[in-house]
Amino acid sequence: MSEDNMWKAPYRGANPISATVEIPGSKSVTNRALILAALAKSKSILRKPLHSRDSALMIAGLQAIGCEIKKLENGDLEINPQPFFGPASVDVGNAGTVMRFLPPVAALAKGLIHFDGDPRSHERPLGPVIAALENLGISIEHGGRYSLPLTINGAGKIIGGELDIDASSSSQFISALLLIGPVTEKGITIRHIGNHLPSQPHINMTVAMLQQFGAQVSVGKSADGHPQWQVEPGELHGLDLIIEPDLSNAAPFMAAAMICGGEVVIKNWPKETTQPGDELRKIFSQMGAQISFKDSDLSVKGGGEILGIDVDLHDVGELTPSIAAVAALATTPSSLRNIGHLRLHETDRLSALATEINSLGGDVDEEESALHISPAPLHSGTFHTYEDHRLATAGAMIGLVVSGIKVENIATTSKTLPDFPGQWNQMLGNK
Repeated sequence: MSEDNMWKAPYRGANPISATVEIPGSKSVTNRALILAALAKSKSILRKPLHSRDSALMIAGLQAIGCEIKKLENGDLEINPQPFFGPASVDVGNAGTVMRFLPPVAALAKGLIHFDGDPRSHERPLGPVIAALENLGISIEHGGRYSLPLTINGAGKIIGGELDIDASSSSQFISALLLIGPVTEKGITIRHIGNHLPSQPHINMTVAMLQQFGAQVSVGKSADGHPQWQVEPGELHGLDLIIEPDLSNAAPFMAAAMICGGEVVIKNWPKETTQPGDELRKIFSQMGAQISFKDSDLSVKGGGEILGIDVDLHDVGELTPSIAAVAALATTPSSLRNIGHLRLHETDRLSALATEINSLGGDVDEEESALHISPAPLHSGTFHTYEDHRLATAGAMIGLVVSGIKVENIATTSKTLPDFPGQWNQMLGNK
């Protein structure tokens, strides 16, 4: 990798931080809101949405199939729903939400809609969504691979019905099909038949947002005891919606106060939310941070000892890289458990974290579904990111107190954080 692609992580040492940070809008909420607004019967305004590669790909995909989306001068988005149609081509990049959420929407279009993305997108699991759409009568060309690239030949409507889905590798499989439930003719009932269900809070978020837009959703268990979701057919209405800040993206900024000492205040932290990132308040408190609300903001104070943690991250796996980075700087061992599904994300996050932290002198033991991290003195070196935005921010966190860390391709953070290096330097008071 050329030096041009290396970012020298700002070194701070034990010099306390005092900063207030405003985190851009949630990727998960923005992308769900974009789809629901596109499926609604009336106009929506999304205020303070995330503008990143992932959300840009979602917007471009919806525009490609006919939806009118306009960016206003203040950055808000105006969505005017229109009938979907092909032919069209959609680039999903390597964005999980785009590659899983848009094919069901495209199946509502009349005509051929072709999907492709970055090379890594061809390897990421998509089969259950494709199979479910086929079970709903949708014609899809995928060469028997049940993965990208693929072409959907939509008939302009979806009848709906009952679906059995194994979502063990991604909760997005369920969310993707729930989102279109209201605009199918019979509604959709989904039964999860897998052994486990990762990232349950993201499904809860999908259900809550469907209800916000006017859908009738019931959650319970099937007759044989499987988790079940039922979405009734009906009209969605447009909304004027303020997008919450992305709480998962707050992790590196919160951690900075723990790592260097001082206080970081995160603006506009919601008192109630379905975002998995809200768990950071509890997890980082257990690792030694002092966390409290200041009116509508969240204060994170550090300066004491960073403690290791033994924690089940099954429901909040996306927080793993940030927690692993803090754990690598702790004085006691940590175990991050039930995170095997992270091997199927932008990269194999377990292997990548173990490899990169160990390359800096760390002591990370990798199991199939867990990371065990023991205290060890870290040294300078290169932190590779594998085109994964959360790996990149993890490298920046370690670089705060380990001199001479170079992070490969820091620009990959733009998938969810438009200007992470700028915000990071601003927090540190660097020009």
